[in-house]
Amino acid sequence: MKKYDSILSSMAIQQLTPDIAREKTVIIRTDFNVPLTHKAGKTTVADDRRIGNALQTIQTVIEAKGKAIIISHLGRPKNKPDDKLSLRPVAEKLERLLDKPVKFASDCVGEVTENSVAQLQPGEVLVLENLRFHEGEKKNHVGFAKQLAAHADIYVNEAFSTAHRSHASIVGIPKYLPSYAGLDFIKEVESLAQLMEKPKRPFVMVIGGAKISDKVAAVEHLTKIADVVLVGGGVANNFLKADGIDIEKSYVQDVPAGEKKLSSYIEVADDLIQQTRHERMLKDGYIPLPKIIYPIDVIAAHSPESTKTKTIEFFTQDYTEYKGNGDMFLDIGPQTTRLFRELILQAGTVFWNGPMGVFEQDAFATGTREVAQAVAKTTAVTILGGGDTLSAIKNFGLEGRFDHVSAAGGAALEFLSGKVLPGVKVLKAKK
Repeated sequence: MKKYDSILSSMAIQQLTPDIAREKTVIIRTDFNVPLTHKAGKTTVADDRRIGNALQTIQTVIEAKGKAIIISHLGRPKNKPDDKLSLRPVAEKLERLLDKPVKFASDCVGEVTENSVAQLQPGEVLVLENLRFHEGEKKNHVGFAKQLAAHADIYVNEAFSTAHRSHASIVGIPKYLPSYAGLDFIKEVESLAQLMEKPKRPFVMVIGGAKISDKVAAVEHLTKIADVVLVGGGVANNFLKADGIDIEKSYVQDVPAGEKKLSSYIEVADDLIQQTRHERMLKDGYIPLPKIIYPIDVIAAHSPESTKTKTIEFFTQDYTEYKGNGDMFLDIGPQTTRLFRELILQAGTVFWNGPMGVFEQDAFATGTREVAQAVAKTTAVTILGGGDTLSAIKNFGLEGRFDHVSAAGGAALEFLSGKVLPGVKVLKAKK
């Protein structure tokens, strides 16, 4: 925990202020890796949430009569220009959101870009072309980082979602410029660190989604801190199988668990169950429940496209006589949903990452919808993460009902696993 105390202590991470940006040329690393729509020869931004997250920092520079140079990656180009992954449509969307002209440079380094930077006036904004059109970005080439740094007086990282990457625009530029965190970057760090340092209790963690692999380190770390962990989605199948349940044809990651070469994700789930078997969470102040709670019933069908469903109740006499016929578990069942809702509603802090089932299909949306509504209704501090989680709350019309919604994905999960991210470390104040 101590390392997060240092992150949040006064000026541990240097934050951009109007005085710092005043009359300076500021290169801002954003995450404008947004979905695009290609229609009738026109490319447009399909979802501008990530652009919106950076607006406050960009406006801070503009209002301080600074010059704002925006850099970002977009998609996975093969180290060369790709018209379908150009940031030009993003620059056009940013112009509309800022309600002021935004200039665009057809490269991020080189003579053309240098000329565009030289012509930039105080209060103006310039978007540079996709960083990943150059192999120097992902390989963190010194020369590429120096070229980017040469554009500006100071560097600002407003892309917490990329802070786990050791790329030139994340860890390379700060070697050559005074470096600061953007306003949304700071908000991400503070919100996520709060979960590990001083969560208001009871702290309820809700984990779902299809894969356990991208969440396991965060789950292992936060399980030590949370009062109760509610597990749904495909992740729950690992715990059910570890508990001896026949999960039939349900999706499960029964493969070697990354760095833990000798363990499968089933064994990781079993280890977590065994480690917490003597820990209890008190529901309603007096009913003892296991610290890790996975489904006691599920909604099953032959496929996600099926509308013919059945409810399977585990740990009952009926279940001992149940003969599976190739079903898939596609949502948490009504008893599990009710229990999860009740625990969420009595929480002091809720962290939710991952849907409870295949919420895109109406037949399997109930668990995710009920959990989402409970998280929206609770008086607890609510922190959400994960692309599918964001899609779910949008689908259910619950946007704007939570204290913090992180679009940081893998970076947030690595941060919550206890790691100090490369992109955070380089922003810490020099002693």
